[in-house]
Amino acid sequence: MSTYTGHPGEDLFIHPAPGLPDGLRVRDEDLQEHFSRSTGPGGQGVDTTSAKVELRFDVPESRSLNADQRRQVEEYLSPRLHHGVLVIQAHEHRSQWENRVAARERLVHLLCEALEPAPPDRWPGAPSHESDDARIASKKEHARTKALRAPVQPDEE
Repeated sequence: MSTYTGHPGEDLFIHPAPGLPDGLRVRDEDLQEHFSRSTGPGGQGVDTTSAKVELRFDVPESRSLNADQRRQVEEYLSPRLHHGVLVIQAHEHRSQWENRVAARERLVHLLCEALEPAPPDRWPGAPSHESDDARIASKKEHARTKALRAPVQPDEE
């Protein structure tokens, strides 16, 4: 099942997911698509069709995200952002439509990843019985080693 609905040229609705209890609607006006000729599959059609898609999502200017979501996305995707703009390229398909869909899928995946809450801090639990036994055995071995280092007592007769 797809994690989003909306075809290219429409608003994109991301279904509820961890970090998005009500889902997320990305407005179509927040997405800019640029098309160009692509390398890759397509035979002679590569030379004549603009199948490559470059999808741009301006995170700081997005009206689809609230302030907390915007900050979280900017922080998580900071290595991929260029002046606050996330650029996704898709050119693996022969048709422009399939590349538009692929670019949107990548955007959904990145936004879901970025808005997912951080895992809770791990609380250390009690040591297992095996680790307790190993710790005690190690202490006994260390005590035996130390005992062998004690000076030798002469036998009293």
